[in-house]
Amino acid sequence: MKKFFNEFKEFATKGSVIDLAVGIMIGTAFNGVVNALVKDIITPPISIVLNSVNFSTLFLSLNGVSYPTLAAAQTAGAPILQYGDFLNTFISFIIIAFVIFLVIKHITYWRNRGTTKKVSPPATTKICPQCCTSIPLEAHRCPNCTSQLDSA
Repeated sequence: MKKFFNEFKEFATKGSVIDLAVGIMIGTAFNGVVNALVKDIITPPISIVLNSVNFSTLFLSLNGVSYPTLAAAQTAGAPILQYGDFLNTFISFIIIAFVIFLVIKHITYWRNRGTTKKVSPPATTKICPQCCTSIPLEAHRCPNCTSQLDSA
């Protein structure tokens, strides 16, 4: 039993598990920020363009009866599709995906900033197959061993 708890302690204190826990906590906090951003900053201008529509109150009654508000439909116990909440969630998802893209792109930029890819210049010489000396690419005969290099 002691071995089991020691193994669990070792697992729980590994760096990757702690990093994962920190990531989950930051993700949870970030979720609140994004939800507030969507609800309080992004949705209002969109609803102005769409004639003052509040996304969270958009719904479709499935029983064919028309209800003036979402609260009235819920009070009546009507079957409804709350597609407004879906729109808010979808907008939140797009924003989160975009922010994660920007963060990863920025991290990749900073990681690769110090490393430059070295591009080798095009070859200007070739090796003579007879004497293994370096000669110009345009040469048809080796200047060292005088062997014919190509038949063309």
